[in-house]
Amino acid sequence: MDYYSILGVQRTASQDEIKKAFKRKAMQHHPDRGGNQEEFKRVTEAYEILSNSDKRSAYDNPGPDFQFNANQFRNGGNPFAGTPFDHIFGQGFANVKTPRNSDIHVKAEISLQDVLKGKDAIIQYQTRTGKLETVTVSIPPGAKNGDTVRYQGLGDDGYHQYPRGDLHVKIRVKKQHNWERDNDNLITKKVTNVFDLLLGCVIIMNTLDGKQVRLKIPKGTKSGQVFNIPGYGIPNINTGKRGNLYVEIDASIPNIEDESILREIEDLKKKIYK
Repeated sequence: MDYYSILGVQRTASQDEIKKAFKRKAMQHHPDRGGNQEEFKRVTEAYEILSNSDKRSAYDNPGPDFQFNANQFRNGGNPFAGTPFDHIFGQGFANVKTPRNSDIHVKAEISLQDVLKGKDAIIQYQTRTGKLETVTVSIPPGAKNGDTVRYQGLGDDGYHQYPRGDLHVKIRVKKQHNWERDNDNLITKKVTNVFDLLLGCVIIMNTLDGKQVRLKIPKGTKSGQVFNIPGYGIPNINTGKRGNLYVEIDASIPNIEDESILREIEDLKKKIYK
């Protein structure tokens, strides 16, 4: 079998010429493009031998008792790297996928408020051909920091005869002062004065999405106690059901310099802890 003739190159061809010839032949004979599978196998076999200097030398200079066995020359190189056929090498002929353009990976920064309702983000990126793309992608409610959302058909378009790749948008959620996220729950702190904790009160909580809820603080509440407000957390990205809002109460200690007030507090302390 003349591997040089199969690839259509001279016996003096360089490795670059062999690689380019193989790419042309492989695309011409690939079964998914209507080519002949047996011819595709022969082209692949020829490249596997001629692309390796040692195996090519053994092929070019066989000994007197040489018997060629193609299997002993198989290697793992990928001549399709950088082309729409990048993924087919090494998969076998039965599971070859239809070629398409490469995927593009970008990042999108959103706020914690955006996570509550979702966001239509404007993304700009450049394809391999230099074309500047501007698309609007919908980031779903409940997206987590580090999540990647895939948008089919918005990727690279360098090879016009093949379908576009996909666009992968990695989410970065900006930190929000006094707010933390724990899965689908939100955690915040509320500062109130020590007397409200002693006597009990009702405080108004401003939620992350701009609503107001009433939170009853029982008398004798200690600083650091956590209250749970159901349904005001983050929506689950799959079910849409919102988690809980956990509010940690922090006592504010007044700075009192008036001596008469301090004496009254001292008298009160003696009555409480008599």
